[in-house]
Amino acid sequence: MGNGVSRYAAWRERADAIEREGLKRTLRALVPVGQTRAALPGGRVCDLFSSNDYLGLAEHPAIRAAMASGGAGAARLISGNRRGHDALEDALGAWMGRPVTLFGSGYLANLAVFTALFGAGDHVVSDALNHASIIDGLRLSRCARSVMPHGSVGVPAGATAIAVEGLYSMDGDFAPVVELAAAPGAPLLVVDEAHAVGCIGPGGKGVAALAGVTPDVVVGTLGKAFGAAGAFVAGPPEVREVLVSSARPFIYTTGLPEGVALAALAGLRLATDARRERLAAQVQRLRAGLRQVGVDAGGVAHIVPIRTGPNTMALAAALLERGFLVGGVRYPTVARGDERLRVTVSAEHTDEQVDRLVEALAVVTVDPNVRSAG
Repeated sequence: MGNGVSRYAAWRERADAIEREGLKRTLRALVPVGQTRAALPGGRVCDLFSSNDYLGLAEHPAIRAAMASGGAGAARLISGNRRGHDALEDALGAWMGRPVTLFGSGYLANLAVFTALFGAGDHVVSDALNHASIIDGLRLSRCARSVMPHGSVGVPAGATAIAVEGLYSMDGDFAPVVELAAAPGAPLLVVDEAHAVGCIGPGGKGVAALAGVTPDVVVGTLGKAFGAAGAFVAGPPEVREVLVSSARPFIYTTGLPEGVALAALAGLRLATDARRERLAAQVQRLRAGLRQVGVDAGGVAHIVPIRTGPNTMALAAALLERGFLVGGVRYPTVARGDERLRVTVSAEHTDEQVDRLVEALAVVTVDPNVRSAG
């Protein structure tokens, strides 16, 4: 631009505004040290209570060994389909009891579901706390949309479908899938089980399976409990046919590297009941400890939100000083005034790690001197 004005001035102002509001985000390169610890830049090692590696498989030798492969080189419909993709879809399909289609991420899977399966003339009801990928998928679908209060079972008449998360990623609570499955008019039920698959329900099939409900469409991820990357969509044969032939996030992107698919396949096999039981035990230990020291924790499973308000990021920094990396969640991920520490539990956390975290949280969140220092 002329007159000495940078062609990027508008972007500079946008970045500066983010920083002025205290919302600037930065990346931190971590080096894994076992399943539940990591070295920070500079070499200091901390305990990880912010990872989605719920079963502690991401650093498992079988997962790491399977990752050794090159890229797919093309979209799967062109020349990027490999035997590893087919093997993983077959195994996931046998596990879920319905055809499965792979995607590069949970975000892409939700974009595919809502843009390919719904459109003008459909009316989809979405929980107010649904993930951004569901919200964006619905916006792109051009369907009519209604947002219901979080946890509501009051579905508007004439709805085509209901979209919820099985286990909510920020609040850690379950969707009322039994009531929603029985909604008047029998709308289709789409459940994003990203944070539940592998961890909850019979065989780790998710919150809906725990409740005895079979949704019309299930979205699951492979980069959390299964320790790899990517995502899948399970549903009746018609869902797979529509997704493979018309979902833009499937057609117009390079396939997952075969090694990632093979790593996810290994993760599926390693996600045993024993690991789920260990995860449940550590969750129970953490929640019991927090109750004992007077820390109010939300949720019901391995995502443990602790609402701390505007000082959340300072409190997360105080925890890091004590050797614990815990996620601080702020606007726009959550509403202003609803900021929280988001503690996540792994099956590989030791009793000692959990107990020390409880002690640290008691100091950071309860001691008024620490809170006011934040």
